Amino acid sequence: MASRKTKDATCFFVTGSDEVGVKKTAVALAESLAPGADAFGIEVVDGAVDSAEAAVGKIEDALSAVLTLPFLGGEKLVWLKSASFLSDTQAGRAESVISAMERLCEVLASGLPEGVRFLLSAVQPDKRRSGYKTLSKLCETKVVDLPDLGFRGGDEAIVEWTASEARKRGLQFSPDGVDALAARVGLDASQLANELDKLESAFGKAGRIGAEDVRLLVPQTRAGGIFDLSEAILRRDLPLALDTLAQLQRQGEKGVGILLAAIVPTVRNLLLMRDLMARFRIVPTQYSKQFAGELERLPKEVTSHLPRKKDGALNAYPLSLAAVHASNYSLAELDGGHRACAEAAQQLFSGTLGDDVVLARFLLGFLGRA
Repeated sequence: MASRKTKDATCFFVTGSDEVGVKKTAVALAESLAPGADAFGIEVVDGAVDSAEAAVGKIEDALSAVLTLPFLGGEKLVWLKSASFLSDTQAGRAESVISAMERLCEVLASGLPEGVRFLLSAVQPDKRRSGYKTLSKLCETKVVDLPDLGFRGGDEAIVEWTASEARKRGLQFSPDGVDALAARVGLDASQLANELDKLESAFGKAGRIGAEDVRLLVPQTRAGGIFDLSEAILRRDLPLALDTLAQLQRQGEKGVGILLAAIVPTVRNLLLMRDLMARFRIVPTQYSKQFAGELERLPKEVTSHLPRKKDGALNAYPLSLAAVHASNYSLAELDGGHRACAEAAQQLFSGTLGDDVVLARFLLGFLGRA
């Protein structure tokens, strides 16, 4: 989180691309600026609007509030909260809104009345606009952005970022532990910090944190559940697969979504990698960049059907995971599992059996050992 400070600031600006992080930072700042404030100590103006007229009204409300002296000569915080009109929206581009923001900035620049402080929070601001630039100069500014993973950013980049943040704290994670944490947290920097605090308290810097530890302490999201089910299939761990399936269904996930998001891609990748490893003697490795180099050296007609990212590069991260675990299945089992996916999809679409029955039967048949 970047921060620009001014001496004896009376106005504060919290912004950035991390929606959760901006909201948490703004709440914490408001509490520190007006601790234990009653109705006279803090005035909140909700800036989440969808029209230019409403935006102008909220700015005028904030202006009126900052120019009103505190009750009985005390202190007061005016919080213009969740100012959506600072984003690149039709309302934000309206001349009336731009003019209203200029008036607000002029008042802030001229100095607020004694005892008055002003806070503005906004997610996904349009940094090209004069309002953003002026607020950044006038106010003590905290920028809470999501990490920039670059043009090729994807699952692998999120895992690398998660591992990097853990290393900064001196925490020891197993590769599958990092994968599980990244799947649950994604790009939520604030949640990652909270979860790392929790894991550090539980295991310290000397303990090695694995996937089971993450599952025990970090709440499961949809993405985390999809990852857990995929990992269970990779490892041929039937109990984990059935438990995760039940959890996803309790969360309201539909059977078709679970099949297409977790099961089909995992079985397909296992089949593709088992076949290529048998034909070209590829050495599996969890270092996806190295594994991508191995795949890129194969004839193009052999790799043309492999999954790719939006930029056309091979999506090596899930392929490298599949290659590492492909030996858990025979080629015949994977071929049969691929066909069973199609049969499960047909049953789910027909509605002849319940989603839980169809998917549980598939997992029992595919992951079960003779």
